Amino acid sequence: MEDPELTTRYADMFSAMGAEPRLRIVRLLLSAHPEGLVVGDIGSELGIPSSTLSHHLDKLKNERIVKVRREGTFLWYSANTEVLQELLGFLYAECCTRNKAIEPQRIV
Repeated sequence: MEDPELTTRYADMFSAMGAEPRLRIVRLLLSAHPEGLVVGDIGSELGIPSSTLSHHLDKLKNERIVKVRREGTFLWYSANTEVLQELLGFLYAECCTRNKAIEPQRIV
């Protein structure tokens, strides 16, 4: 039986990535994994103004989809691959355990 709190948490994570700019941010940060990128580089690469970018990054950070670290005056953002892997595992769990729609070894 599914844990409703866990399902709600995953729904919130999907919702955070549901906006096109945030999905683009996650994809960019995955391409820069594990180092990540500084805020200015994210904005330049994606053409997102800094005021809007900070809102999107905060939403992703609040759902633990991205991590942030400070180095001097720079904020470095990186994809939280552990959380993203957990989210994918949630999606695949049913199809791989019940009806084998996708073989589990193909996911890892």
